[in-house]
Amino acid sequence: MNNFTYCLPESPLDAANRKISDPHAQFIAGGTNLVDRLKVFLDQPSQLIDISQLDLRTIEKLPDQSLRLGALVTNSAVAQNEEIRRHYPMLARAILSGASQQIRNMATVGGNLLQRTRCPYYYDTAFPCNKRQPATGCPAIEGINRNHAILGHSDQCVAVHPSDMCVALAALDAVVEVVSPKGQRQIPFSDFHRLPGNTPHKDSNLEPGELITALIIPHESKNQSGVYLKIRDRASYSFALVSVAAAVNLQGDKIEGVRLALGGVAHKPWRAIEAEEFLLGKSVEDNILKEAAQIALREAQPLPQNHFKVELAKKAIGRALKVSAQGGGVV
Repeated sequence: MNNFTYCLPESPLDAANRKISDPHAQFIAGGTNLVDRLKVFLDQPSQLIDISQLDLRTIEKLPDQSLRLGALVTNSAVAQNEEIRRHYPMLARAILSGASQQIRNMATVGGNLLQRTRCPYYYDTAFPCNKRQPATGCPAIEGINRNHAILGHSDQCVAVHPSDMCVALAALDAVVEVVSPKGQRQIPFSDFHRLPGNTPHKDSNLEPGELITALIIPHESKNQSGVYLKIRDRASYSFALVSVAAAVNLQGDKIEGVRLALGGVAHKPWRAIEAEEFLLGKSVEDNILKEAAQIALREAQPLPQNHFKVELAKKAIGRALKVSAQGGGVV
């Protein structure tokens, strides 16, 4: 681990200014992913800007009834919040399906958005990795790729985004609030993370010096039947092979509104917009849900070892949509 300096900024803007003045500095809050990367020399910052003492730990309802989550609210606090459990249950369920209780007690809302892939080739510095060092190659394409992407990948990177929480936030049309010396701006969640393309080392569309200050969940995203279905190799503390965040609103026996996002399948949380549009106005029948799943996965390009993910994702989509339409609950 290289030597680095440490500082405690007085405000979000102070933190952003410090980051601008030192491009090799990094923000740290809970540290649940960054510390892991420091230990294996993936990150070698010149300075750690500790934002954990800033006043960004509140959950508040805005005048338009949207919910604002401060960037330093812990994952546990979000999952246990009564407003979220009642009106945004898919978010609570997504968080509770990830990591361990101890990690959720430390991990923060803002940090969850910025965690990096758990691709073993990225973490093992004995291998080349375009995400770690651009233009060196992606050994996962021809190597062990069972857990890798089936959607949106490129010949530069086939890694997947690891977050459960972010899949639910994609379905909920969340908005990321950031601050920098240039001022404050809001980024739609669908525009926050990036597909790999030719720049797999860039995970997000944050600009230099920008600090996440909050997440905003729109009032119209409320759905008490929202579900989160996570399929993994073991029942606890494991990343998703495939996950689905789904919420269905019915008017009579017809689908009036639907939200659908996938995890474990792409470099970013994958919103299935075309499948949502197909479902509007239709009834909840097995053949309809099956066709929606086909639409969601029709652009899939599986790798040699993960063809199973395509069929797994289709079945998970059908299951999650049906359970939501029936009122939510255990999937």
